[in-house]
Amino acid sequence: MRGAKSAKWVTGAIIVALAATACGGGDGNEGSKAKGQVDPNGIFTTDLGEPEKLLYTGDTMESNGAGVMKAVFSQLVGYKPDGSLEMINAESLTTSDSKKWTVKLKAGWTFHDGTPVTSKSFVDAWNWNANVKNAMGLSSWFSDIVGYDKVHPEAEGAKPTAETLAGLKIVDDTTFTIELTQPVPYFGHKLAYTPFAPLPESFYKNPKAAAEAPVGNGPYKFKSWDHKKKIEVVRFDGYKGPNKAKNGGVIFKNYTTLETAYEDLKSGNLDIIRQIGPKDLPVYHTDLGDRAVDADHAAIQSIGVAFYADQWAKPKPVDVRVIQGLSMAIDRATITKTVLQGTRKPATGWVPEGILGFQENAAGDVTKFDPAKAKDLIKQGGGVPNNKISIQFNADGGHKEWVDAVCNSITQATGVECVGDSKTDFQADLTARKTKQVKSLYRSAWSLDYPVNANFLKDLFLSTAAGNQGGFVNKDLDKMILEADSAPSLEESVKKYQAVEKELVKTMPSIPLWYYKVNAGYSEKVTGVKYGQDGDPILTGVEVFK
Repeated sequence: MRGAKSAKWVTGAIIVALAATACGGGDGNEGSKAKGQVDPNGIFTTDLGEPEKLLYTGDTMESNGAGVMKAVFSQLVGYKPDGSLEMINAESLTTSDSKKWTVKLKAGWTFHDGTPVTSKSFVDAWNWNANVKNAMGLSSWFSDIVGYDKVHPEAEGAKPTAETLAGLKIVDDTTFTIELTQPVPYFGHKLAYTPFAPLPESFYKNPKAAAEAPVGNGPYKFKSWDHKKKIEVVRFDGYKGPNKAKNGGVIFKNYTTLETAYEDLKSGNLDIIRQIGPKDLPVYHTDLGDRAVDADHAAIQSIGVAFYADQWAKPKPVDVRVIQGLSMAIDRATITKTVLQGTRKPATGWVPEGILGFQENAAGDVTKFDPAKAKDLIKQGGGVPNNKISIQFNADGGHKEWVDAVCNSITQATGVECVGDSKTDFQADLTARKTKQVKSLYRSAWSLDYPVNANFLKDLFLSTAAGNQGGFVNKDLDKMILEADSAPSLEESVKKYQAVEKELVKTMPSIPLWYYKVNAGYSEKVTGVKYGQDGDPILTGVEVFK
């Protein structure tokens, strides 16, 4: 959510972008004889909401925009199923001390406009995304690089004293170096995320126009964007990466509800759906048969706390025991079993399964359902102001059912009145978060940008992280995070971040609910449908029947 989200905020009951690794789905051969031959130029459709804003590499931090960006841009690296790095646009990525990194690019790569992808394409793009003047939401992803404080000063309204990051040096057309302010053992993993993509020279002539019709270096070339209706991309035949498209292109169709998308899937008007809504979870296996998908997805659903809201900030900051009590008032086991039809697993911490550093029961008792303890904690903490809370959510993402269930659980357990605060769509939901208009609590979901626990901790809970949208600030935790970043090895960094996760119990920046699974499906018109660890369908592997 970017994630950071910084990175990728998840719009629906799942979604998001990144890995080119298959983690589930059908075997890709069902019905191939009955359907005949595959058309290598066939076009298929998948559901996608309207992106929150224009498609800047440095400002796309939600799943709708990310789905398009993943198709249009390729990164230096990607991930293998075991979480290790795979070279994509990079020939190699090396470091001897986790502080200075050397990137060598593969020769012959071009952008969709035919211009070459060079070291300058990356360095210029990163400098532009990091510069405070350009107001990119993902600029904090460059904060590890020497000189970030000069191009992006922290003080509000401050102007940059440099135009470029001092830590970036071009050696030649296919080699550049990155110097960090301190060692960051997992920095190479971060380079798989969208803000680190290259940009062509044409971008800088008119950035706004370029973000309306991005020119990338990925497996698909942008074709058109009919706002709030559809986005079309077509295969880029000049693509040099390992994941060349086995189809002619993709049409991302905009839907206002998951239920409408599912009806179109059943009627043959949609080829791939990324998530089944709660209403259809009980029947989609029966409806789709072998075309129903159940797969792993490294993501977590939580309830964010708007610490800036009057309810939690005045007359004094909320006592953590109130948030702990609300968490213990939620019957996760029953809600995931009934409302969500067993398609989610109750969370026991803030880092989901499948991520390096996952630890069972990191949250201790605060995610266990205990009505008596919940009520007592809330009382000890001074109670909930006005004895009423609301949970903001986007109406187009299939969330109403579980929000209602969570509210009912809280009210029955504690007597605190709880209501859903529905926003029309994901754009409206994100706007309310970013403009600090959330009244109480909000639905928050996060999917991996890189498979290391830091992505679910630093990129959400560091005071200055772009993904920290609830106004959570804790200087002691910031210090622990920075110490984890500077650990001498990836293994030691992961271990220190595990300690950070356990420390969250004392501050409760959010309330973990459950870990995601991909529950999706596809039509009879396509085959080879697989889903990545990030929960998205792997578009390049889809084949379309003639």
